[in-house]
Amino acid sequence: MSYPGYPPTGYPPFPGYPPAGQESSFPPPGQYPYPSGFPPMGGGAYPAVPSGGFPGAGGYTPGGYPAPGGYPGAPQPGGAPSYPGGQGFGAPPAGAGFSGYPQPPPQSYGGGPPQVPLSGGFPGGQMPSQYPGGQAPYSSQINTESFPSYPVFSPVSLDFSSEPAAMTQGTQGTVRPAANFDAMRDAEILRKAMKGFGTDEQAIVDVVASRSNDQRQKIKAAFKTMYGKDLIKDLKSELSGNMEELVLALFMPTTYYDAWSLRNAMKGAGTQERVLIEILCTRTNQEIQEIVRCYQSEFGRDLEKDIRSDTSGHFERLLVSMCQGNRDENQNVNHQLAQEDAQRLYQAGEGRLGTDESCFNMILATRSFPQLKATMEAYSRMANRDLLSSVGREFSGNVENGLKAILQCALNRPAFFAERLYYSMKGAGTDDSTLVRIVVTRSEIDLVQIKQIFTQMYQKTLSTMIASDTSGDYRKLLLAIVGQ
Repeated sequence: MSYPGYPPTGYPPFPGYPPAGQESSFPPPGQYPYPSGFPPMGGGAYPAVPSGGFPGAGGYTPGGYPAPGGYPGAPQPGGAPSYPGGQGFGAPPAGAGFSGYPQPPPQSYGGGPPQVPLSGGFPGGQMPSQYPGGQAPYSSQINTESFPSYPVFSPVSLDFSSEPAAMTQGTQGTVRPAANFDAMRDAEILRKAMKGFGTDEQAIVDVVASRSNDQRQKIKAAFKTMYGKDLIKDLKSELSGNMEELVLALFMPTTYYDAWSLRNAMKGAGTQERVLIEILCTRTNQEIQEIVRCYQSEFGRDLEKDIRSDTSGHFERLLVSMCQGNRDENQNVNHQLAQEDAQRLYQAGEGRLGTDESCFNMILATRSFPQLKATMEAYSRMANRDLLSSVGREFSGNVENGLKAILQCALNRPAFFAERLYYSMKGAGTDDSTLVRIVVTRSEIDLVQIKQIFTQMYQKTLSTMIASDTSGDYRKLLLAIVGQ
């Protein structure tokens, strides 16, 4: 199956491409102009993805989060539900192919005013007024007093101001720092909510959902100063189940939560490969480097060594590449390089018997997301099929899922997370751990755009689906974070 209308008339038909003897020089640079109408919007743009895709059944052992290590507020064994099976990752509803996967227009490359969406898959628009000059919603100073085992890690990654502009511009979270914030007043409200017989969960929801992560760290420190008690321990004793997991996740420093999620994904029997892919294939260089340092200081372990011992083969190599945090983040696109990379990928996969996996790993692990998007466009014109479907034919299992996650983030990062959220709730049961992790980690980054694209892809709002799949105070807190 191919893109409708691609390649345009005059391009060599597939599979006779490239002509024998001309592999190194065909097509000549600049021969094919870049059509302004690419990529095609609307239905039928992508071929259907194999139903055996993500999340892969192989290699994953259900059973929920393993026992925590080091963090006093981690859910107890069995506190998080197991990951359900179900339809493969990336397969849109009713087998409609990738028609629901919105793609940003190519005009997002280069200078000029931001387009909608931008080159990283981010819809355009101005930074929220609360963050003048693009200032990040996080302070670089947080108090980790309530993490007794946090002696070394300096959570500078909470300052996202050094993130490439094109990766933050035009996106916004649903949670913003509260005005007139008073940490001592909030600590007092939480103390009253938990004091005596019973718990006032609504008071906890009202405070936690409307404060930024940095403000929650200050509340935690104020609580210990005022009452000589650990807020996390008090919350653990008052809450349970999914509500406990969600509240504790919200009180973890951002980088610590990613490191903690990776540790739990590899701890005990089995490995939760989807968690490794979701975090390592989507974060910025700075975020990954801070996660690696936090993982070492908090758990006394080397993240790369744990990845090597828990994974194998080409999937292991891909994740080791990802945890270097060394991807090119130059937002300018080299179209000549995109054409050359597209040719290399074709000759490493569709254009030969077997697959040169190292070529795919090299290009997808080193090129910037805007550069990869341009490569995908060049590949579809050249090979008369899209790179995502070629990856599906050339790879299988976890490495296929990882490579596709990188390409989907290059196309449209909020759409990648919208799809993960959809499949966490689709069908029987709810994958609460994935639901909690994505809502919490994206709540101050791009959850507004994730909600918009979720509605566009699935013809229902994210809050509607959450409301129908969850209940009680857990549902109230999720909806308070996501918004209507």
